[in-house]
Amino acid sequence: MPDFTIITDHWESYLLGLRNTVLASLLALVGSFVLGTLIAVFRIAPWRLTQFVGAAYVEVFRNIPLLLVVYGFYLGLPAFGIPLNGFVSGTLGLMVYTSAFIAEAIRAGIMAVPQGQTEAARSSGLTYAQTMRLIILPQAIKIVIPPITNQFLNLVKNSSVLGVVAGLDLMYYGDIVNLETYNTTDTYFFVALLYLLLTLPLAYASRVLERRLARSG
Repeated sequence: MPDFTIITDHWESYLLGLRNTVLASLLALVGSFVLGTLIAVFRIAPWRLTQFVGAAYVEVFRNIPLLLVVYGFYLGLPAFGIPLNGFVSGTLGLMVYTSAFIAEAIRAGIMAVPQGQTEAARSSGLTYAQTMRLIILPQAIKIVIPPITNQFLNLVKNSSVLGVVAGLDLMYYGDIVNLETYNTTDTYFFVALLYLLLTLPLAYASRVLERRLARSG
């Protein structure tokens, strides 16, 4: 039976960690979506330089462990005179890492849109940027909403990496409570419950959205 005094006696720490986890996740969600969309457009742009930049970005960050990406911001940037705290480093690491996966999902969605639509838009006088923004991307993003929401769910779980760099997240405060109580099992049991509180509604919303999109064709 879990010792509920762990969470009742340290609810302020748990609540603060939960708040920071939600904040870091929301910031990384927005940032990774915007950056991932930009990289996806780079990958299918008709210019070799942007194609190379997009492909290099995806291949690098998809094949490096998230922890090393976070360390790059937390330990690497200070060497160039750009010190960042753990929260900012962890959030930026999450954003950059997740954006590489989102970029691939959105690229797949863009490729699924008939090429004729791009040709028709360009022939009507729209620039490449206008074609992407007004015609292609709205359709592509709708196609790939299910895999994108799965990436967002993974991002929330991956936010626990902030605890490694003193990012003031839920895992970080869980470590503090563990040091104060020496009750490792119950401390992290409640940490897990709070993560479930965040992720289960997201997983349910993802399934509902996927079913609705399937019905709408």
